[in-house]
Amino acid sequence: MNSTIAIDIRLRDLVSRLDVAPQRFHRYRVQKPRPTIKELLLPLFIQVGSSTTLRADSLGFWRLGDERYWLPRFVFQRTQVVKPRITIGVFAGVHGDEPAGVLGLIDFLRDLDMNPELGRDFQLWIYPLCNPSGYVDGTRHSRAGKDLNREFWKDSPEPEVKLIEEEIRRRKFDGIISLHSDDTSDGVYGFVRGATLTKHLLAPALAAAEHALPRNKNDHIDGFYAIEGIIHSGYGGILSAPPDQHPAPFEIVLETPHLAPMELQQKAFLLALEAILSEYRRLISYAADI
Repeated sequence: MNSTIAIDIRLRDLVSRLDVAPQRFHRYRVQKPRPTIKELLLPLFIQVGSSTTLRADSLGFWRLGDERYWLPRFVFQRTQVVKPRITIGVFAGVHGDEPAGVLGLIDFLRDLDMNPELGRDFQLWIYPLCNPSGYVDGTRHSRAGKDLNREFWKDSPEPEVKLIEEEIRRRKFDGIISLHSDDTSDGVYGFVRGATLTKHLLAPALAAAEHALPRNKNDHIDGFYAIEGIIHSGYGGILSAPPDQHPAPFEIVLETPHLAPMELQQKAFLLALEAILSEYRRLISYAADI
């Protein structure tokens, strides 16, 4: 069978499982029908079918009653040359009512495919919809009523958490980035943890995001002490590397103001992600020269 036809069949088989009833966004300025998961992701799967830099598959499936859910996974690699690459995992949609991160990652993947030089030296593992049942319901929590971003590395039985934990252990990422939106913030900000260079990545990311949205420069954000939009503390159980991973990867959580126009949140995420890649490449190159 022709390999292109085989890829087409696999992609069609995946997306055929995704059709769910349209929902509506909650608490957003633009109140219009929420795309179904199939409508949301189908353009990306079509793009993957003709791409030389992207591939797509599933991280795993599970059932909730009569409905079947899955975690989509996209991988970007600029060339097929086998050599060590910087591996970064980027996650969005952990909270089902925060679609800006999902849409921002979709934009990011499209930009990478159109301009692969943006991802030079990287292998990027992209997980745009980590809480599909919450997305369908338009809720922060999963269908099981859990805030998935408080469940990691706590022996959680939640299928989404278990699949993502297994993936993170398997990949041993050099960096982990999570995208969120905060309905109590009037600007972009971020959390940092892990490798010592992390704060040097977040600062340029926030500066880049300011071309779309203002930065939150309050002394306290979300209950934590902050400096210029950077927080060094955080909640327990968030999506992160396992505590025993060594060396520790850099870990960044990017937050946009939830009530800002959706297109500006998407743009802020896109600019921030591209800035992180550029700055990390520069830092690694500098380290190699000293």
